[in-house]
Amino acid sequence: MTTLTGNPSAPTRPLAEAEDVRPIRRRLGPGEPIRFGGLIGIVVLLAAWVVGSATGLLDPRTLTEPWTVLQTAGTLIENGRLQESLVTSGIRAALGLGLGVVVGTVLAVISGLSRVGESLIDGPIQVKRSIPTLALIPLLILWLGIGEPMKVITIALAVFVPIYIHTHNGLRTIEGRYAELAETLGVSRSEFVRHVVLPGAMPGFLLGLRFAVTSSLLALVVVEVINATSGIGHMITLASNYGQTDIIVVGLVVYALLGVSADAVVRLIERKALSWRRTLAS
Repeated sequence: MTTLTGNPSAPTRPLAEAEDVRPIRRRLGPGEPIRFGGLIGIVVLLAAWVVGSATGLLDPRTLTEPWTVLQTAGTLIENGRLQESLVTSGIRAALGLGLGVVVGTVLAVISGLSRVGESLIDGPIQVKRSIPTLALIPLLILWLGIGEPMKVITIALAVFVPIYIHTHNGLRTIEGRYAELAETLGVSRSEFVRHVVLPGAMPGFLLGLRFAVTSSLLALVVVEVINATSGIGHMITLASNYGQTDIIVVGLVVYALLGVSADAVVRLIERKALSWRRTLAS
């Protein structure tokens, strides 16, 4: 049997009797994961909505009853209006998100791996970071008009900043000992970037991606409410003009479902890609 003999004069003891720190970590951590825990808060919120509407605590003119919202959603689905608006909004969000992710990642890699790149790129992006993307909409309208390019670029501008910030931070916080080890082993720069730097920056990139998804939906809502003739935001604007709170709530629910679904996908990717990490959450 394998034994531990840290002190030659101390009596040996079996390896199985050695102190295991993992139970201590679990005891001091947040505890075991709760199955479908992310849905509990949503269910509680929906239950409060149902109870408030059924008891009359919520005025239907202020917030439509959930059963009325379901009926309205069914009507919108039957006439195809909801699907058409959802596809339009989804395409806008996907194009803007994809463009912003690519631009933010490329700029972060250039800035994170080169002092010259950082000198040229980091300053302007920090200036952009301090300027809300929504404040640029009047200028973008003058430059690009009110067509689809303006909407996509507005979403991309809201997306690329969190991607850049978190990816750049992930690149710069990789421990220096890995570079020293790579130099000792004679690893080339391209191999070092491919096998050490990029995997090391993955946690920061995925965190930035979660923020980027939220930013893309925020920008999507604004561009569709202000300057659009189609999409979920346009549907909400028309409903607001006619006081149709049920349609407004349907649109908000669709936005919420888009955000929750996209975030769930990113979190799934994060769990798969970073399964090697040992954290309190794991």
